[in-house]
Amino acid sequence: MNHDNYDPAYITDILKTTKTVALLGASPNPDRPSNSVMRFLLSKGYRVFPVNPGQAGKEIHGQKVYGKLADIPEPVDMVDVFRAAEYLDGVVEEALALPQKPKVIWGQLSVRDDDAAAKAESAGVKVVMDRCPAIEYPRLMG
Repeated sequence: MNHDNYDPAYITDILKTTKTVALLGASPNPDRPSNSVMRFLLSKGYRVFPVNPGQAGKEIHGQKVYGKLADIPEPVDMVDVFRAAEYLDGVVEEALALPQKPKVIWGQLSVRDDDAAAKAESAGVKVVMDRCPAIEYPRLMG
């Protein structure tokens, strides 16, 4: 898939069908983008599982923080990645190793690795990169 441009219907479908989100790189700091995006997703009715090894066992926005994807006690629809682009391949590997793969791996703004995306897509996982659901949601869904 060409990740330079996305058909609005592709992103709208992801936003409408996703119910649970693992937010990798979640931060308790309200000044961090991951914190405000998590708050936004929760406000739109998504169930969000924050993932941050340094915060594991604590809470962010009232949600228990997990150390890694495999620690989340149920399957998630989407993995939202707030990590540097060089970590995306490792995130894809971790997501594909889960008993039930996520439907989507979403790389936040500036998070792009086309090889990692191709690996996920060949395993049947949709990929969005260099986008933010908190920007795309209001733009496409009002």
